[in-house]
Amino acid sequence: MAAWTAAARAERAPAPRARAAPRARAAPRARAHVAKRVQTQRRVTGGVLWIGILAVLLAGVVAMNVAVLRLNMTLDRLGRERANLRADNAQLFSQLSSAAATGRIQAQAIKRLGYVPATPAQTSYVRLGP
Repeated sequence: MAAWTAAARAERAPAPRARAAPRARAAPRARAHVAKRVQTQRRVTGGVLWIGILAVLLAGVVAMNVAVLRLNMTLDRLGRERANLRADNAQLFSQLSSAAATGRIQAQAIKRLGYVPATPAQTSYVRLGP
């Protein structure tokens, strides 16, 4: 039985191949080298393209931030100006109300113009209608 298994193994084992004559591989190597160079150029071109796209996007973000900062500064300045105008209006309304006060007007009429308040006897009413 041992002889039979050794024979079976010999049948299954592939026969050793004879070595073929070496071929000239200069052309495939040159093609592979050119293909690698083209791939490298594509990678570099793609990388440069992505860097350019990212640079444009970042420049846009920076420009937008600058614009927002300018708007915020303008809004802050306008807010301060509005607060100052409201304070000025309040002061002017105070001056107006004190200038329009009845007691002050009467005092100035007496002092400057010599007017005196009318007595009830000097007051007359006009009646309209029946």
